[in-house]
Formats: sequence, structure tokens, C-alpha cells
Amino acid sequence: MTTPDVPLRAAIEALPAYVPGARPEPGRRLAKLSSNENPYPPLPSVLSTITEAAADINRYPDMYASDLAAAIAGLHGVPTEWVVTGGGSVAVLSHILEAVCDAGDEVVFPWRSFEAYPILAAVAGAVGVRVPLTADGRHDLPALAAAVTDRTRAVLLCSPNNPTGPALRESEVRAFLAQVPPNVAVVIDEAYAELVRDPNAVDGVAILLDHPNVVVTRTFSKAYGLAGLRVGYGLARPRLAAGIRAASTPFGVNGIAQAAAVASLAAREELLERVAAIVAERERVTMALAGLGVAVPEPQGNFVWLALGERTSEFARHAVEHGVLVRPFAGEGARVSIGTPEENDEFLGLMRAWS
Repeated sequence: MTTPDVPLRAAIEALPAYVPGARPEPGRRLAKLSSNENPYPPLPSVLSTITEAAADINRYPDMYASDLAAAIAGLHGVPTEWVVTGGGSVAVLSHILEAVCDAGDEVVFPWRSFEAYPILAAVAGAVGVRVPLTADGRHDLPALAAAVTDRTRAVLLCSPNNPTGPALRESEVRAFLAQVPPNVAVVIDEAYAELVRDPNAVDGVAILLDHPNVVVTRTFSKAYGLAGLRVGYGLARPRLAAGIRAASTPFGVNGIAQAAAVASLAAREELLERVAAIVAERERVTMALAGLGVAVPEPQGNFVWLALGERTSEFARHAVEHGVLVRPFAGEGARVSIGTPEENDEFLGLMRAWS
């Protein structure tokens, strides 16, 4: 005797799959430039803290990550009650949409952008509204503003944009906010903020101070090298922050992640030296690509974007044949993370062989 399947929400049935960066097969050595990871391990002081914190994993962590929230607040010069932590910035993004969206509401975002945006909107019960990027891989902010309707509850901005690379500029974001109703949450997703060198790039925290409807999200996964521990945070005005916190998973940031993030903030200056090394490699790779006649959108994260169109899948296979994993987006292009100098040389070598 068979029983009927438990029905799933139609929005869940229709979800696009989140595609993670490919991992090397067991026993095969490949340069993993597919996941925008920091190529360097945590600092010794952070690893020591992780080891010490592991002794307490039989206990629940601080539900509100109080020490971490205080350290983040101190870093940005905002009150602690403005800080919301979560299991990576993607979890915080999810909780933001769950806090502000009802079924049928709209979430406006650029496309192509972070792959999780349409998934998070659908899970929150909202309708995702995709606005195409400009030809040079940037947000089309006038078009994003025009896409806002009376059903819009949130707009997601990604700076630098993943996977194309350019950062939003402060002046254009302020002009955009002047066109958006104050009851619409505008999320500035700054997962790669520490890697940005564009002097005109938006500073989400400065924007937040002037606009109560703005939320800023950041992560410890990229610059801080804690991707495997899943810890990120959001900054918002107290009422909005309280709503996001209410929607969050209880004990959503484990104790080891909390301790590692606090230790990483304490070692921030040392960590930023590593970030500078990644930026220098990014610039070297970009210049080398230009020397090969390959133009990329202005990279401000830890990756470059190759707009390969229909040849994207072919290129991804070519890369694997040359010992490198990249992140292909079929029919559009490939994102290539900045790795160690040796890994970047492998990538440049396969580019010289590509035709």
C-alpha cells in the first residue's frame, strides 16, 4: 500500500539549486579557484583559540553572541543592539527577508548576482524581481529603482557584485536611496568589503547611519578566512535588528565560530596584511589578463569574471584539464577566485593556452 507524498510548497518545488564551487576529487590535486575562499589558513592565534573553544562544545553557545556582537559594534562604531549575527552572511540575509516579507511580496535584486538571492526570496515566500546588470557587470541602479513597486519589501545590493566584481559607488547608492520609499529595506551585501580598493566605493555603514531602512551584511568567511565555521553579521537600526534577530535560528552561531571571530577581530591588522597580499595578486592577475587581451570587469573582490557566453562550459573543462577548478555559470561566464601566487600562475598558464 502506498501513501501520498507530503506536499511541498510550490515555491520550494520550483527553487533553483544552489551550486557550490566544485571540489577536487579524492586523490587528485587541483587548484581550487571555484569558491572565493581565502587561500590562507587562519592565523596561529586564531587556531589556538579554536582549539581552546572546542573543549566547550558540550555546552550551548551564547545565543546572542554577546562578545562577538560587542566586538563588531566596536569595529564599526555603532551600538551593540544594531548587530545581528548568523551562520554566515547568507543566513543573515535569509533572516532579513523572513522578517520583512509576507507571501507575495517582492524582493528586487540585480542579476546576475549572488546565486542565493532568488532562493532566499522564494523561501521567504516572496517573489524575486531580477534586474539585469549593465554591459560592464555593474548594477543598473536606475533600473533597480524603477523596479520597486508598492509590493516591494526589500532590495538587495551586492558590493562588490558576486560574480562579476565591480563595487557600487557611494554617490550612486545615495541617489538610488533618494528614489526608494523609506518603508522598503535596502540591504547592502558587503561580503568582500575588506578587499575593496576603489576610493569611490560605497561604505555601507556610513550609508546606514543616514538611512534607517538600510541593512548592511558582512562575513568572516572571506577576508578573515573562516568560511568553514560559518559566521557573519548584519547591522541595522534597533527595531529592524530586533525583528531580524527574532527570525534567526536560536544558537545560530556556534561557540567555536564566535570565539574564532572575536580572535580574528583582535588580530585584524595582521589579517589585513594577508588581505593586501590577495589584493596585490588580484591586480597582478588582472594586468596579466589584460596583457593577453582579456578584459574583465573591475574586480574589487577576491575573484575575476570572464564573460565567456556560450563557451563557458568548454572553458571550465579546459581549466580542469590544466589542473584548475573555476566556477562556471553556463551560457554566461566563469568566476575565478584569487588563490596563492602558484595557483594564480596555473590559471594564467591555462589562459595562455585558451583560444
